[in-house]
Amino acid sequence: MKFQILYSFFLKSTALLFSGVVLLPLSSCKSFSSNKENQIQVWLTKGDESIKLQQQKPVSFLNFSNNIQNIEIDDTQKFQSIDGFGFTLTGGSVEVINRLSSEKRKTLLQELFGNEENSISVSYLRLSIGASDLDSEVFSYNDLPKGETDVSLSKFSLERDKDLIAMLKEILAINPKIKIIAAPWSPPVWMKSNGSTIGGSLKTEYYDIYAKYFVKYIQGMQKEGITIDAITPQNEPLHPGNNPSLLMVSDQQRDFIKQSLGPIFKSNNIKTKIIVYDHNCNKPEYAINILNDAEANQYIDGSAFHLYEGDISALSTVHDAHPNKNLYFTEQWTGAKGTFKEDLNWHTKNVVIGSMRNWSKIALEWNLANDSEFKPHTPGGCTECKGAITVLDKENFAKNVGYYIIAHASKFVPANSQRIASTQTENLATVAFKTPEGKTVLIVQNNNKSDESFNIKYNQKTALLIIAGSSVATYIF
Repeated sequence: MKFQILYSFFLKSTALLFSGVVLLPLSSCKSFSSNKENQIQVWLTKGDESIKLQQQKPVSFLNFSNNIQNIEIDDTQKFQSIDGFGFTLTGGSVEVINRLSSEKRKTLLQELFGNEENSISVSYLRLSIGASDLDSEVFSYNDLPKGETDVSLSKFSLERDKDLIAMLKEILAINPKIKIIAAPWSPPVWMKSNGSTIGGSLKTEYYDIYAKYFVKYIQGMQKEGITIDAITPQNEPLHPGNNPSLLMVSDQQRDFIKQSLGPIFKSNNIKTKIIVYDHNCNKPEYAINILNDAEANQYIDGSAFHLYEGDISALSTVHDAHPNKNLYFTEQWTGAKGTFKEDLNWHTKNVVIGSMRNWSKIALEWNLANDSEFKPHTPGGCTECKGAITVLDKENFAKNVGYYIIAHASKFVPANSQRIASTQTENLATVAFKTPEGKTVLIVQNNNKSDESFNIKYNQKTALLIIAGSSVATYIF
């Protein structure tokens, strides 16, 4: 009878709804506990932008059952460990962040990478090896006059990345444990079949030289105190129309790895992981084809994906074919024409929750920062990619939807957390983690336009909540 009264009160009283969570008065339930260990922290972002990553009043576990939909968490079922969440630090990102005043720049980097209360604790970065299409201009580390070659790589230089390297050193001073993956958009043009920064293929006679190019990059960064944890042989190898870009079909990448990259990494004692593919979820067979080759397989840590085509379940397709290999979600862009509500919900559901539920160790959005005109970019590069941060002028920057998509995970799920089991409902997408400190973190995305009431059920305890329509919440307990 007590429960029926409480349940009726819950359903009928709008006073119970406060900023997306349910607040139960002490007088309504004797099993309410103010013990902090029995409380759930709630952080909310609403699709209508009225609340952005704001902490709500805590909710307590209650000792009763009801007929509301459940999200059940089972920490006895453990899955992949997590390396981190973050963005690509493009050359363009560095350029615009450096336009900020010294104090404002320091504030931004601390907010992005620090562990303070107002920081979002980004724990993983992606870099381009040479220019990406979100640099001001195209370059490699071994550019030569037309017709010249440099098979000894004697003219190799990281000088064009000096500003990026300087910023990475600042980031590492804030978070020395941040992990980095790097990918080239194109080799030096003298190694390519068409002699252009756009398209073409890597000439087979330069396989060994290009492998040594990777070695020089990794060793050069290490001399600067920057450890490259992983590389992919090519960003978006099936998209040769970007500037810069390269066509590298699956058989070519397989042969490059097994004939040159893998053996040359081994002979140079390079511990950096080799991760294949780094392109869309519509072609899981690209990665599987390479992993099926025993000679190539021995050098490969896993495969990487984007989601401009296909379905996020492609990661599980590859996992099921090669369960001993890791998965990485390395890029998804938010665009100039997208809305905050649509992007918040689609990206949280697919990039963060979806990639994690399909075995990814990381979830990365695309570029970290650009200006209000979505610059800089190369001629022919992306003209609508919206950074997580827009640098407005010397003293001001704006936080865009990408910032909040990643923050709902990065702020609460540190590296070396482990995904644990969580159920989903028709409208609520979920993923759960156990942190190294033993906290449980649950991310929920409400795909319904209307508010959804639900229970968190964990270790025979129940917490009754409401999440606002088209919103994202992170729960920590």
